[in-house]
Amino acid sequence: MATTEPITFADENKRDIVQAMRRGAASKCPACGQGKLYTGYLKVTHACPQCGEEMHHHRADDAPPYFTMIIVCHFIVAGVMMVEEYFHPNYWLHIAMWFPLTIGMSLWLLPRIKGALVGLQWALRMHGFGGRDALDPAAPTPEPRPANETL
Repeated sequence: MATTEPITFADENKRDIVQAMRRGAASKCPACGQGKLYTGYLKVTHACPQCGEEMHHHRADDAPPYFTMIIVCHFIVAGVMMVEEYFHPNYWLHIAMWFPLTIGMSLWLLPRIKGALVGLQWALRMHGFGGRDALDPAAPTPEPRPANETL
């Protein structure tokens, strides 16, 4: 019968969160820092080619685009307001300047933020990075026990 108790780890097995996020942001494996994190632009590899750490169970989902939008929009809006205040350019110049900058910053930042989030999940042992996760929706449900069964 399968148990549903979460797995706990001793303090000596703690993973460095900052180092894992830096490795992920550099598109490297958060475990070893050597293997490639992506097989494509945003496609996370199934397992690290260097150390064999499984990466397929990450759950970055919609967080990287949200963080990317927040960061890029703060810089772009501040830049647009500053340029408008000091130089008063025509609107076509604003569009010609800020549209490519917005697209370029977003495309550059998105894989770095996703890698950092995958590194964060690995460091915190989330979603299967630390073994079996009792709260993982993909995990099989435990068999129900009869009411008269004792532990």
